[in-house]
Amino acid sequence: MHRPRFLILPLLLGTALSGCGGLPTSVPEKSSKVYRSESFAAEETFSRLFDANVDATCEAARRALLSQGYVISKADAGVVRGAKHFQPEGEVHVEIAFNIVCVGDGPRQQIATAYVSAQQDRYALKKSPQAASLGVSALGSISVPLSSTQDSLVKVASETIPAGEFYDRFFTLMQRMLRENTTDR
Repeated sequence: MHRPRFLILPLLLGTALSGCGGLPTSVPEKSSKVYRSESFAAEETFSRLFDANVDATCEAARRALLSQGYVISKADAGVVRGAKHFQPEGEVHVEIAFNIVCVGDGPRQQIATAYVSAQQDRYALKKSPQAASLGVSALGSISVPLSSTQDSLVKVASETIPAGEFYDRFFTLMQRMLRENTTDR
């Protein structure tokens, strides 16, 4: 049986387009439920109480970061931010950024709590090809492909460093800096 061409064309187009359209893919179930692992447990602490006022506590945090090679981006009343860059492998770059907030406690604010969180961002070197064409009008329409690659760092992971030994070491160093700063006076 012979079908007219005008009926086959819409049928072919509809079949071809049905594979392209469709519904957007959904977000994987695991990544959309990250909040469920947030326990808000008292033993997972990102804070420590210091026997000093807000200014002295934040100054100890600033000095602790500086002593370890961190670059301070902000050091205002009650807030310290600093970051350090690492290159653990040839094409991998890691940045650790600290955010510290010092809050006064007690009746005369003579003691302070330092709230600390650190974020680790991981970057990878990605090569992306670039192509260009060279047209020579005197010879006609001749194009010669030129290719090159461009390297760029692309963020591949980011997470808040979980509470544990990392923060314990930082708080210990802060305590030492606080003692050294108060004995110098």
